[in-house]
Amino acid sequence: MPTVLIDYIPFYYTSIAQTAIPPVVSGKFVQIRNGNTLYLVLSPKELTKYHGNIVERFCMDKGIEGSYDTKREKFAILDQAWVIVGGGKFERDGIYKAIKLYNNSMAYGKFDATGLKELLIALPEFSGYTVTIE
Repeated sequence: MPTVLIDYIPFYYTSIAQTAIPPVVSGKFVQIRNGNTLYLVLSPKELTKYHGNIVERFCMDKGIEGSYDTKREKFAILDQAWVIVGGGKFERDGIYKAIKLYNNSMAYGKFDATGLKELLIALPEFSGYTVTIE
């Protein structure tokens, strides 16, 4: 399955915080599928408090329509070709070249771990990384 990494870490630190990317970054992520393409969207905790905020930003960047539920906790994509698979948390260590994906999303449920380790290792951004999925 083709996998596209959308990483908001550089955007947040260079454009918003205007600082160097720290060696260790933690945050949340969501998996979004369109057809046979999986999008893995990472966002530092300082940029997005909720998984719904990550989905909203992804949709704004891609020009995809969506809306929040009444509590503004869950952002739904209106185009049914796009499916929010699930989400979780991550810790990425640039010094030790390690990334851990774990936990789940209160809004979207547990992420799909099937084959995720192999998909991450195949991405150039994680070449040489130790990948842990919990």
